[in-house]
Amino acid sequence: MAHLIFVCKYRKPILAKYGKRIKSLLYEITEEYDFTIIEMEVDKNHVHILVSYSPTKSILEIVRILKQISTYRIWRSERNDIYLRNYFWKEKTFWSDGYFACSIGQVSKDVIQKYIQTQG
Repeated sequence: MAHLIFVCKYRKPILAKYGKRIKSLLYEITEEYDFTIIEMEVDKNHVHILVSYSPTKSILEIVRILKQISTYRIWRSERNDIYLRNYFWKEKTFWSDGYFACSIGQVSKDVIQKYIQTQG
């Protein structure tokens, strides 16, 4: 398992509006691939995710899948492009380039779940 944090590009507070949609998109994506979101919570400009995955996948691959596909789908759904262009006028982006990833080998799953639930 790993604890991941994704931040919106330029730390824009757009998850106040799109938080529920991003959560549902991320859950949909994990159903299509071989990993599971155990816990997830959004704040106004970042999201915390506790993910369980098989050792055949790398964290980098999981992050790439989640960020690329969620960006593509949020721009394509429900005429979001009009609203998002106000924030990202140069390119169709959503997430910042970096991310935080931490294996939870030394900490129990319950501690991380409780931490994520108290975010946002």
